[in-house]
This record gives sequence, structure tokens and C-alpha cells, in this order.
Amino acid sequence: MTSSAQIITPESDAPDILCSDLVRIFSAEGVEVQALQGLNLRVLRGEIVAIVGASGSGKSTLLGILSGLDRPSAGSAVVAGTNILTMNRRQRVDYRQHSVGFVWQQTSRNLLPYLTARQNVEMAMLLARTDNRHRRSGELLDLLGVGYCADRLPSQMSGGEQQRTAIAVALANSPRVLLADEPTGELDEATSIEVLEVLRQVNGELGVTTLIVTHDATVSEHVRRTIEIRDGRTSTEVLRSGAGADSSQGESVAEEFTLIDSVGRLQLPKHYVASLELRDRVRLALQDDRAEVFRGDRDAVEPESTTAATDE
Repeated sequence: MTSSAQIITPESDAPDILCSDLVRIFSAEGVEVQALQGLNLRVLRGEIVAIVGASGSGKSTLLGILSGLDRPSAGSAVVAGTNILTMNRRQRVDYRQHSVGFVWQQTSRNLLPYLTARQNVEMAMLLARTDNRHRRSGELLDLLGVGYCADRLPSQMSGGEQQRTAIAVALANSPRVLLADEPTGELDEATSIEVLEVLRQVNGELGVTTLIVTHDATVSEHVRRTIEIRDGRTSTEVLRSGAGADSSQGESVAEEFTLIDSVGRLQLPKHYVASLELRDRVRLALQDDRAEVFRGDRDAVEPESTTAATDE
């Protein structure tokens, strides 16, 4: 039984993923490593979002928390209306079986090698107590474009076929949120594009909120919204519009944003810092419609602003 204490009352405009000041600290032999340092994230219902970042940036830690496999040290995380922090062991199992679907990078972790594609999907449905498993499994495999693999073992499928079958398995419990950890990490470029397009198709047809975590920045070309994590915090965000966001054909327009946390901190993109040679401290100026940042070690004409502000 799921306790009412951790079920958030649903609202039509409530996000499916909401993280506030999320912290995760790992301790080993007296040494503490802060993998997440006050991370904030908001993903609306039905969105498809890519999380990118270098190794060690906190991507996998974030996904472990959202999937219910790990617990944060501080902060809050609500996924599919469920408060991650207040779940007990039994509730975590129920959460993973009904609220979220998960796709691992390693295809060997997604599929049981002695079961066919259909049997793998039906096994996940059995755990979720889904009715009409045979019909539903066939529909999912067809949706993912691997219906012809229904009676094949994983060893008889290509890497791309295995990963598309893995997505079908992740969708077997009809989750509200689909989490994908480096889903193209073991695939070549052409196959990676196919898998990303399938994820976007599933997002569009089923309306399942989709979060793709990857170190591959090119994934951003296949989704409208890409968020970069740096040093355990969300730092910048790219919103992509135009044909490229909906199709592999044509061009799209991307606009870059930086994210401000609850205490007013932001991270400037590395290429901005390098290009302008910003270091140590910078000068700030407030205009009517914008804030300006200047190098702090150079003589400059006083900006046109009527108000200058610095945080102490």
C-alpha cells in the first residue's frame, strides 16, 4: 500500500519532474564527495528533455535518484506526483514498477538473454500486473519498429534492435516518466539517430515524459530542450525551435539560457568565460531590461545603467 504522505495532489500544470536544491553526498574512507550541489530541475508533463554534461558532473547520480535507486542527502524531488524522499522500501518497488520506466546504456542490463523480445516485454508487464499482455506487447514492439523481432533472442538482434526492444520493456508498465541513461552510448552514429528518433516518436504518440541523460552533446539536435549539468548543478539550457526540433531534415534555431538557482547563483557557459577572459571577479550593471557583466580587471566606460549591483 502506498502512503498518502508521499503522493502529491496532481495538477494539470504540475511538472512531472521537480527537483529543488537537490544534494547528494557520498562518503568513503573519511572522504566526502558532493555529486549534486543544490541542483534544480523542472520538466513539464509530456516534455522530452536531454540532460548533458561531462563525466563526473552528476548526471548519473541525478538519474539514480529520479529512478528510485538512490536517495538524496538533502533537497526535494517529486517525480510523477511522488515524493522521492519519503518513500519506504516497499513504496520504491511499487514506484519503479508503475510510475517510471528505465533504459540502461548497456543492452545486457535491459533484456534477459534467455527470453525473446516479446517475452522480455511480457515479463515486465507481468511484474506490473498488466492485462492483455500478448496483445499489448505486440503493439509496443510494433510502435518501436521491432515487431519482426518478437520471437528473437537478444543475441539474434542488432544493437539498435536490442535498444529499441529495451525501450518497449521500459514502456511495458505504462509509466508517466521514461528515464534513459546514455541510451545511445554503445551504438554507432546512424543507429544512435534511429534510437533518438524512436524516443521522440514514443514521446509524441504516448505523451510519456522523457528524460535522456547523456554525455553526447549532439543529442540536443533531436530534442527541443537540453539542460547542461556542471559541478552538480544545472548550469545552462538550450531551447531549440524550427524544423530541426521535429525532424532530422531542415535547420532549427537554438537559443541558450543560463539558469539561476533559488539564492540567485548562476553559471556562465565556459566558452563565454574563456572568450571574454573572465576570472576572479566581474563587474555587474543593471539596465531596465537586462543585467550586464564586464571584466573586472579593465578600465571601461561607466555603463549606461542607473543602478549597479554586486552580491556580497
